Amino acid sequence: METDFIDLLELQLRLREEIEDSFPERLWVRAEIASVQAKANGHCYLDLAQSEGGRIVAKAKAVIWRSRFAPLRAYFREATGGELAAGMEVLLRVQVSYSELYGLSLTVDEIEPRFTLGAAELQRRKTLEKLEADGLLDRQQELEPALLPYRLAVISARDAAGYGDFRRHLEENAYGFAFEVSLFEATMQGEEAPASIVDALERVECAPEPYDAVLLMRGGGSALDLACFDDYGLCFAIANCPVPVYTAIGHDRDVHVADRVAHDAVKTPTALADRFIDALAAEDERISAFGNRLRMAFAARLAGMEQRILALGERIRAADPRGVLARGYTLVTDAGGVVVKSARQLPAGTKFRLLFADGTVEAVAVE
Repeated sequence: METDFIDLLELQLRLREEIEDSFPERLWVRAEIASVQAKANGHCYLDLAQSEGGRIVAKAKAVIWRSRFAPLRAYFREATGGELAAGMEVLLRVQVSYSELYGLSLTVDEIEPRFTLGAAELQRRKTLEKLEADGLLDRQQELEPALLPYRLAVISARDAAGYGDFRRHLEENAYGFAFEVSLFEATMQGEEAPASIVDALERVECAPEPYDAVLLMRGGGSALDLACFDDYGLCFAIANCPVPVYTAIGHDRDVHVADRVAHDAVKTPTALADRFIDALAAEDERISAFGNRLRMAFAARLAGMEQRILALGERIRAADPRGVLARGYTLVTDAGGVVVKSARQLPAGTKFRLLFADGTVEAVAVE
C-alpha cells in the first residue's frame, strides 16, 4: 500500500514559509515575562506567556540580540528605574520567524517601557479595589499598638543596607533603651518576593512568644523593584496579621498598597527606628511625669498629716492637767486618788490631797 508523505524538513520548511509570509511586518505584542536570561555573550533570551484566570494559555520564546539588547536595556532602565524581570507585563515589537530546528521564535527590536509602568499601576489599583471590597484596607488600623513596643520582628534581607541602618540607629538611641530585635529573612524584590514575605509573616505569627510589632523594610528601589508590594496576596497577609505591621520600603514618591494596608508607614528604616524610640521615650516621659505627680501628692499628703498631728498634739497638751496646774491651779483628789469635783464630797474630817504643779499636800477637811 502506497501512502503519500513528506519529509520532516519539508514540513518545517513549509511551516516556515507560511508563518513568515503571514507576518512579513514587525508587530507589537503584549505578554508577560515568564523568565529572562541575559547571557555573557550579550544576547538576552525571554520566555513569554499569557495567562487567563490564573491559567497559562500561550507561550513563546523570544530573543534580543546583542546589538539591540544593550541600547534597549539602557533605555528601559532609564525609563523605569529597573531591569527586565520575570512577572513584568511588557509590550514588545517583534519579528516573527520560524526555524526548522528550533521552531517559532520572536526577535525583539523595541520595548515600550510606559506600558510596563502602566500595567504596574493598573495592578496596584486592582489590588486596592479588591482589598476594599474584601473590607481589608483598614483592618490593621483596628489593632491597638503596644504601649512599650520593644520586641520587634523585622522582615528583611540580612545583607540589606536599610536593615543595618535600622539596627545601628536603634542600638545607638540617646535614651539607652534596649530593644529585642529578631530578623525573619525574606526575598524583598522580584517575582518571588510576595510569597517569601508572606512566609516570613507566618513564621512571625507562629513564634512561641508574641511580638509587639512587625517591621517590613528594604533600602529603597525603583518603581518596578517595589511593584511586589502591590501584590494582593502579600497585602492580604499584611492586613490579616494579628500584630501591627509597619512598613519602611524606602521609596520617596510612590505609596504602595502594602503601605496603605499597614498599621503605619514611613519612608526609611531609620525613620522607623525613630518611630519606636520615640514611642518608648513618650511612655518613659509619661511614667516619669506620673512619678513626679505621685511624689508631689505624697509630699502634700504627708505635710497635711503632719499639720493635723501637730494640731492634735496641741489639743492634747492643752487638755493635760499638768498644764493646768502649771498655770496656778490645783487638783483635789480623795485619799484614793479619785478627783473631787464638789465640796460636798469632803465632809468634815475627810482626808484629801491637793495636787500642785510642783508637788502634793495632804489635808483634812474642817467645818
